[in-house]
Parts: sequence; C-alpha cells; structure tokens
Amino acid sequence: MKKRTVAQITRSEHLDMGGTKVKQPLPTMKVEQVDPFLLLHHFGPTRVGPGSDPLGVGPHPHRGFEPVTFLYNGGILHKDSRGNEGLLQSGDVQWMTAGRGIIHSERASPEFLDKGGVMEGVQLWINLPKKDKMAQPAYQDIKAARIPEIVESEGKVNLRLVAGPYKGKQGPARTFTPILALQATLSQGGYTEVEIPEHFNALLYILHGEIQLNENFSYESETMIHFRNDGEGFSLRAKADSQALILAGAPIGEPLAQWGPYVMNTQTEIMEAMRDYQMGKMGVYIE
Repeated sequence: MKKRTVAQITRSEHLDMGGTKVKQPLPTMKVEQVDPFLLLHHFGPTRVGPGSDPLGVGPHPHRGFEPVTFLYNGGILHKDSRGNEGLLQSGDVQWMTAGRGIIHSERASPEFLDKGGVMEGVQLWINLPKKDKMAQPAYQDIKAARIPEIVESEGKVNLRLVAGPYKGKQGPARTFTPILALQATLSQGGYTEVEIPEHFNALLYILHGEIQLNENFSYESETMIHFRNDGEGFSLRAKADSQALILAGAPIGEPLAQWGPYVMNTQTEIMEAMRDYQMGKMGVYIE
C-alpha cells in the first residue's frame, strides 16, 4: 500500500461554547475545511454529579449540512422542531440531516441527570452538496449494537464502522455523498493499515493516547492530521492505549458560504436562511 503523506497537523483549540468546553481542531486559521468535513468539536471527558448537565445545548437552528454526534460516554436527549425525540447512550451515533432547516436541542438525558457520570463525544459537521441543501430534515439514531466491528492485530485494534464500506463490511449510516467514518480503539502495540479511496479527502483525529503514523512520527491526543491525496491509506501503531476517529469522504468541490449554524453556497442563501428562521419556517420548537 502506498501511504499518504501529511498535509497539515493541527492541535485542538480549547473553546467555551456557552458553558460547554470543547476542543476544536477544525476549522483553524490554517485549515478552513477538509471537504466535505467542516467542523469537529470534541467535548469532554467531563465527570459530573447527579443533577449537573455538562452539555446543556438549548434550542438552535441549522440549515444546509449534517451535524453528526458520536457519543463515547454519557447520555444525550435530542429534541427538534419536527416533534422528534432521540436518546443517545454510550457508543451510539446520531446522524442528523438539517437540510432545509431544523431547530433542535441537545441536553443530558434524564438517566444521566439522575445518576451523573462522564460525558464525552465528538460533533462533526458534514457539508451537503447544493442539490441536497434543501432536503427534508431527518435524523438517524444509530444504536451501538448496529455498528459493525472489525477486529485486527490479535484483538489489539477495534474499528467501529459507522459509515461507508470497509474491508467487506458496510456502516449503517445513510449519507448523501460517499463517506467513510471509523471509530478506532487501539491497545498499546496494536497495528492497522487504514485503506482510503485515492480520491477521498481524509483526516485522523486522536482523542486519547499516542499513535505512530506510517511507522514514523508519533502524535498525541487532541491532534488532527490532514492527509494529502497521494496514496491508498496510512498505517497506525499505538504507542499507548488510544482512541481515534478516522474520517474520509469524496470532496464536494462547490463554493462555501457559512454563517454560524447555516452552511450554504452563497451569501444570499445565508440571508434567506436567517429570514426563514425568523419567520418560523424551520418549525416551532416546544419544550
């Protein structure tokens, strides 16, 4: 396998998002997007006692992209302006299509509030092509039991396949454009060769631990690596027990206009999104 070389290495910036502390390796001043991936927020791990909500994201709108939540620990209750509710538990994934517009909230689940515990996850924003930006809103609650696992390196590597085909298996997420999403857990010494279609853009985000890339340099937690499209994949070797998120996708290659929670192709469309939200065209959120 011809291994990809590194285009950019970014360390997470620590941000306070309305009381929720997140680590943000994308976007940065150096990397605006890794088409079709627009934003990555790593929240937690945060341990709290009963009655505390370390997430507490109230109602807010989205249009023109897909916000995806990978929940590693904790419990989240999702509600939206179309009357939907979804409950995420540790290991679950929520793949939401904002499409033409939706208002939703993400708060700690009743069970988590009752017992307390550790909350940790990743929220990823994936762009939609122009032809699908006004699709009907929808969401997929993908339970942990539905996510196929690929075990390698004598049990030292576990790959959970959330989206796309990989090594003979298929992830459960339905996507508008070709996407590969793998959650990797590696015990110390574990080794894997990650196969990526050559035309896909690809990135690696290390949540925890230390991983050696391509039998060369090692990188620690809260680091994102963006690859050049010059090979068939890359190799990972765990120097310590580690967790990583592997993302790859076919680039959309269209103009991008973004303001806060709206991702469109032109500034005019951004203004239309703001107007539609103010006029109630994204639905009514009821607590």
